[in-house]
Amino acid sequence: MATQTAPSAPPPLRFGQVVIGPPGSGKTTYCLGMQEFMGRLGRQVVVVNMDPANEGLPYTCAVDVAELVTLDDVMEGLKLGPNGGLLYCMEYLEANLDWLEKKLSQYRDHYFLFDCPGQVELYTHQSSVKNIFSQLSKWNIRLASVHLVDSHYCADPAKFISVLCTSLSTMLHVELPHVGCLQGGGLQGDCLQGGCLQGGLLSRSMDKDSMSRVLRSVDKANGFCFGDLEERNLQAMMSAAVGADFHFSSTLGVQERYLETPGASIEEEIMDL
Repeated sequence: MATQTAPSAPPPLRFGQVVIGPPGSGKTTYCLGMQEFMGRLGRQVVVVNMDPANEGLPYTCAVDVAELVTLDDVMEGLKLGPNGGLLYCMEYLEANLDWLEKKLSQYRDHYFLFDCPGQVELYTHQSSVKNIFSQLSKWNIRLASVHLVDSHYCADPAKFISVLCTSLSTMLHVELPHVGCLQGGGLQGDCLQGGCLQGGLLSRSMDKDSMSRVLRSVDKANGFCFGDLEERNLQAMMSAAVGADFHFSSTLGVQERYLETPGASIEEEIMDL
């Protein structure tokens, strides 16, 4: 009588972000800041470098696609240019997903940050990256894409509309929950108030408030905030439930600065309540 083999256990549920955006938009800097920020929150974070042309990584990289294929080797061996070489590299990675699965399987209870290449056509026309993301989902990794855009594009209406169209095309092509982030300086607040780019607001200074705002948006997009992987306080639960952000301390600061209060301070009025 033939013995029956027990079915293999399904892979554990994990969560992650795929960080995309044009060259120079700050993807690697974002991964560095988010890795440090989530580490302080107690999350076990793994950064995966998906860019075969990315050298001199500032963050601790657990999985590096350069161990499998590099852009320089492809350009030299196949006599391709930078764009064609990068397309070949991603097709090569797609053909060797067993290598990636073996690398990721070592981290069963971790949160993943995928630092992706910056070539725009990878996310709007070519299908290799889309297929890789799809396979990651089949390995039970719940993903959300974080699309970084430099905020100086907001200064020109035509450029800003172009950025929105590119972001929409990317979202439809990769078929993942999408969080748009404006990178840069003083233009950020005005650009996002109208809801043109839904999601977080990120400054190059990587301050705690900006990182927290982005992380809340991503946690709602990939479903992390609805799981049981960490304790959540009332503020986080209410924010996820109604789609609003409750910033008591920020509101208190605005009231103290701009609103006149008769006699007692705001803290004293609150205590009276």
